[in-house]
Amino acid sequence: MRKLACTLLIAMAAALVGCVTINVYFPEAAAQKAADRFIGTVIDQGAAPAKDAKPAQPAQPAQPPAQPSAMLLDLLVPAAQAAETPDIRVQTPAAEAIRGRMQARFAVTLRALLDAGAVGFTRDGLVAVHDAGKIPLSQRAQASAAVAEENNDRNALYREVARANGHPEWEPRIRDTFAKGWIERAHAGWYYQDASGAWKQK
Repeated sequence: MRKLACTLLIAMAAALVGCVTINVYFPEAAAQKAADRFIGTVIDQGAAPAKDAKPAQPAQPAQPPAQPSAMLLDLLVPAAQAAETPDIRVQTPAAEAIRGRMQARFAVTLRALLDAGAVGFTRDGLVAVHDAGKIPLSQRAQASAAVAEENNDRNALYREVARANGHPEWEPRIRDTFAKGWIERAHAGWYYQDASGAWKQK
């Protein structure tokens, strides 16, 4: 009888695991918060936060002891618990180096180009020349170089954030999240592309 009960329990556990699907979903809200922090330190020249620390959680009331079936499920699918508190890691040595270059470039070149309406934010998270006529001829080569360097860093940033979070396949989602963030943080008068690629002024 005991052997039959053990066999039945194992069969039930296997059936339960077969019914549980762990989806590694993209944590959009966490990504937006992380992107907003990063973008703010570039556009507003604020200091980078010391680390991506999670806010302190309030003390939780004592939980009743878990039932054996719940404990078995937790052992078999520990990733289900990890997925409850998604977070996006943005601060790595590579991302911090990119942030430093972007902050310096923004202060020296890009802010003036954005203020003049010569450059704008694209719908894919990059920057592009919007009106070359607003750039003095003597400064066009420097402006083009700044745009190219900025785009190289932005592409590297999106790739690095996806890699740092263990999901390189998230790169397009990270890019989309940052693209929205750059446009949302754009100052009045700056140009950006809408979803169709048309230029608009904020």
